Amino acid sequence: MAHLPTMIQDLALILMVAGIVTLVFKRLKQPLVLGYIMAGFLVSPHMPYTASVADTENIQLWADIGVMFLLFSLGLDFSFKKIVKMGASPIISAISIIFCMSMLGVCVGRIFEWPKMDCIFLGGMLAMSSTTIIYKAFDDLGLRQQQFTGLVMSVLILEDILAIVMMVMLSAIASGSSPDGSQMIGSVVKIAFFLVLWLVVGIFAVPLLLRRIRLLVNDEVLLIVTLGMCCAMAVFSTKVGFSSAFGAFIMGSILAETVEAEKIERLVEPVKNLFGAIFFVSVGMLVDPQILVQYAVPIVTLVLTILIGQAVLGSFSFMLGGESLKSAMRCGFSMAQIGEFSFIIASLGLSLGVISDFLYPVVVAVSVITTFLTPYMIRLALPAYNALEHRLPSRLISMLNHLSTSRPNSQKQSLWRHLLTQMTIYTVVYSILSSATVVIMFTFVLPVIQKMVPGSRFDIYVNIGMGFLTVLLISPFLRAMVMKKNRSEEWRALWAESNRNRLPLLFTILVRATIAVAYVFSICNYLGRFSNAVMITLGVVAVVLMVLSRNIKNRSIRLERLFINNLRSRDIEAQVQGKKRPLYEGRLLDRDIHIADFDVPDNSLWMGSTLKDLNLGKKYGVHVSSILRGGFRLNIPNGDYMLFPHDKLQVIGSDEQLAQFGQALKNDVIKEDMEIENREMKLRQLIIDSDSPFVGKTLEESGIRSLYGCMVVGLEEGKENLSNFPPKRRFMEGDIIWVVGEEDALQSILAKPNKE
Repeated sequence: MAHLPTMIQDLALILMVAGIVTLVFKRLKQPLVLGYIMAGFLVSPHMPYTASVADTENIQLWADIGVMFLLFSLGLDFSFKKIVKMGASPIISAISIIFCMSMLGVCVGRIFEWPKMDCIFLGGMLAMSSTTIIYKAFDDLGLRQQQFTGLVMSVLILEDILAIVMMVMLSAIASGSSPDGSQMIGSVVKIAFFLVLWLVVGIFAVPLLLRRIRLLVNDEVLLIVTLGMCCAMAVFSTKVGFSSAFGAFIMGSILAETVEAEKIERLVEPVKNLFGAIFFVSVGMLVDPQILVQYAVPIVTLVLTILIGQAVLGSFSFMLGGESLKSAMRCGFSMAQIGEFSFIIASLGLSLGVISDFLYPVVVAVSVITTFLTPYMIRLALPAYNALEHRLPSRLISMLNHLSTSRPNSQKQSLWRHLLTQMTIYTVVYSILSSATVVIMFTFVLPVIQKMVPGSRFDIYVNIGMGFLTVLLISPFLRAMVMKKNRSEEWRALWAESNRNRLPLLFTILVRATIAVAYVFSICNYLGRFSNAVMITLGVVAVVLMVLSRNIKNRSIRLERLFINNLRSRDIEAQVQGKKRPLYEGRLLDRDIHIADFDVPDNSLWMGSTLKDLNLGKKYGVHVSSILRGGFRLNIPNGDYMLFPHDKLQVIGSDEQLAQFGQALKNDVIKEDMEIENREMKLRQLIIDSDSPFVGKTLEESGIRSLYGCMVVGLEEGKENLSNFPPKRRFMEGDIIWVVGEEDALQSILAKPNKE
């Protein structure tokens, strides 16, 4: 008998138990993540009454792959353009929440006298709310279309990206002897350098690659190619000192800007679900009941810390972002739990060997308890606000509630601030690209050429050639660094506004030109032994030639245009297919009125009905602004427009109106047929005897369709094919007909009732 590897046995046990437990949790309307954790506890060595996993090391390896694919999928749903469009409010709220909750976690850890690294990692775990659990809670409570939920999801997206940065910083802190300030600053600079480099190069190269192979790629090939990119970036990320999860997230965020993003997300979903389930099962396997009993007091304390901390400090953070008191409390109360990223941070601490073994099961227990309490905390927000409203002065409540609406809709930015910001961004990006090019040329290309050219007497020629080639490669970046924004509208306005602006404007050119000269100087200094005066002169001459060269200017413009087109490719595709949201979204003056998306279910009772028949405005007070069907969008549909399954409706209304509309759309569906197994259609031959009740009757008079629910397919007349049975023809004795219908109906016909 063939031997079955232990890994396959463990996998079978995990998936079977996870499948059974998640069915139970689905029935109880609880998050599946909790079901996976419970399944992990049941198959762990800590549970003596059930079968246990034999080889935990293999499961941990699969769990690490699960983390990588989870973050890859997260990156696919993430867009840096979304962060830019969010404005300052979500950014301020997210940073405030992470800082406050991290400090709370560190303080709680110090109260229990836990080790320093335990306290630091605990702070990171408590700062991360669960996107999955909150989204599921909003969906279950019918709140997903309300306005405050959009802000919560924006903050959660920011928390996810900041969690990636936090993981890299925690790794750097854990690898050092002590987490001093210089080490943390160095980690942040390193993260920023590689983040910008990978995103710029990735957005430039990856869409170009996918565009070239688009005609050759089907779903299977696309899945393999994208997973290969994910794993390659994960490997490269570990080579430069980051985690594989960080690299996977970056590749996902690069692919998120491509036209194929939605298709990739759909193809990767099953892979993510499989390995993600194994990861959460591995989380449950680390839960030790003895540790939970031993650390019951810290668990309860941490639960209260999260609930009260998010309710108070979270609400305050949203108010700092400019939200009204009511909206801020609804947002803050919604985030009172921790989830998958807390597990990932805990796994990181265990893999680095810097946190205690008890911390993981403690955090899992806290996550389970706070997850169960999440719906109750969301419901508690409005009663808590109402109670606070009765106790605080009415003027204070009114002022706090109008914080968001009292802000001006648009603020005129300072020309200087806008110009300097743009110049700084371009200078940083082009500096990183130039630095990366120089490092690649000197680290990889130069040694290969030196080995190919024997003899030290040729070294000077190799160095000169390498220096010239390197300067030529980075010349489009250096020229763009010096010349970008020098003819912009802000520049011309400031130049014409006052003579006092002209010297500072010229100074900005001088600073950027000095940085460009410094690159040429460093290349010359590395490859040759010249005097400083000669190298500076070479640098100045090289930069002047770059600025004057029309060829380099055209190369720079082409590269920038290609990058921008790649960055906007998904938006362009959305506009072409009618998926772009209307321009007036977000410009409604009343903050209670906003736009929400709804999908018409495939079993909706509304399908086939016109908007006039449904009378949605009178029933629910909402307005359908557009309907997206396939790749076509109809804006401002009239009352004669008919709804079909899977139509995506964009509806305008208040939170209450949209909630009522969404509930009605969800409930007005064709009920599931509980007797579906008995609805099988069968074909039977029927011979008309002399005592048949159908003799002498037409099809309509026989009642075969109206009374029995069956249909005559045809008449058998000895031909190769059945003949059609004419509606006016009457049944005669000896006719052989074929009838199709459900089994019970056919049996009633074949019973041959006697004539009355």
